[in-house]
Amino acid sequence: MNASPAIRLQDVEKSFGSIRIIQGANLEVRDGERHAIIGPNGAGKSTLFNLISGHLAPTSGRIELRDRDITGMAPYKINRLGLSRSFQITTLFHRMSVVENIRCALYYPMGYRYSFWRLCPRLKDVHERADEVLERLELTRRRDVMAGMLSYAEQRALEIGLTVAGGADVILLDEPTAGMSHSETARAVELIRMLSENKTLVMVEHDMSVVFELADRVSVLLYGEVIATGTPNEIKANRRVQEAYLGVEVA
Repeated sequence: MNASPAIRLQDVEKSFGSIRIIQGANLEVRDGERHAIIGPNGAGKSTLFNLISGHLAPTSGRIELRDRDITGMAPYKINRLGLSRSFQITTLFHRMSVVENIRCALYYPMGYRYSFWRLCPRLKDVHERADEVLERLELTRRRDVMAGMLSYAEQRALEIGLTVAGGADVILLDEPTAGMSHSETARAVELIRMLSENKTLVMVEHDMSVVFELADRVSVLLYGEVIATGTPNEIKANRRVQEAYLGVEVA
């Protein structure tokens, strides 16, 4: 593992006009850990993800990926540095098959660029890698089904698969189990655990059972500020966190 943090935020702020969404956020995500970001609705969690992944530029502050300044960098450039993310709403190619979705995520990281004389069906290495990913996702039997015809849980699994298929070693998952049943959530947790092995995982998640089962450390965001970071047990016992979630002062 690298001694320096995989992700570091220093005094990051984001305003939309006069409204400050992120207010001087400071955060370090250790290399190789599973790190959860939690907080009440409207705390700024998705905005923070958008800042880290380049979908928004901060108003001020600095964001680093393995000691490299990525502040305001375009999303595709950040992705090519080894960071990949999923979204709350699935962003699949719904009219393409499951295997075609996986292949699309593999072309660039496997060294293929646009070429009108190269036929995709002849790219044996891409096909083999896509089959491996489908097997890990347990979607092999659904390989030729249109992505839009999958169940909700299968679509979320496919999106997680797309996020990690390209080989990024820093993975951001935005509410990966939202809307799932208890059994679907349990399956998603095992999938995330398997796919994030030997990688750095950062996730926004509302289901506390998922957070405390997966996360090595947890950061709590409140009104755009990171108010606490620690192990799950430390976060459970933190008075300020209790106040933030209960809405009352803890005696």
